[in-house]
Amino acid sequence: MKLPEDETLATAVLDTPIGRLRIAAIEPGLAAILFPNQKDVPFAKREGSAKARAHLDKAVKALDAYFEGKRKDFTGLTLAPAGTAFQLGVWRALAAIPFGETRSYADIARAIGNPKGMRAVGLANGRNPIPIIVPCHRVIGADGSLTGFGGGLPTKKWLLEFEGIVSPRLI
Repeated sequence: MKLPEDETLATAVLDTPIGRLRIAAIEPGLAAILFPNQKDVPFAKREGSAKARAHLDKAVKALDAYFEGKRKDFTGLTLAPAGTAFQLGVWRALAAIPFGETRSYADIARAIGNPKGMRAVGLANGRNPIPIIVPCHRVIGADGSLTGFGGGLPTKKWLLEFEGIVSPRLI
């Protein structure tokens, strides 16, 4: 993943229980959240435009509330993920997974009307530029097992347990 090349780009860093998140927004909305282990993505402090900064500030407040256990969804945030039409459809389906629940790749494939597209769903899930807010961590294997995650499996496990999802497969 790379950050949008946009002169309006505003960035921030947020310390959380899962480490330091790097967050980016552009004028259309929130564009990216990077986990601490994603060191391959260049990230510099940018003030950006006032409109991008407003999206960024809202996202930081929402994430703070989430990690304090005071927020269970991210409605009201304006998102601007860059992706193909297929990826955007998958990310909309991910955003519909409620706090404290999980779905399988097959569930997401069915939700977007492509029941045989589990692999493509997995690839799109892995390219989600706005994790946590677009909760790709809530997608698990059909057998309940943890599967790949951009933030690393320990982070995925922490997020799921934080949301009250406890399964023998998560241990």
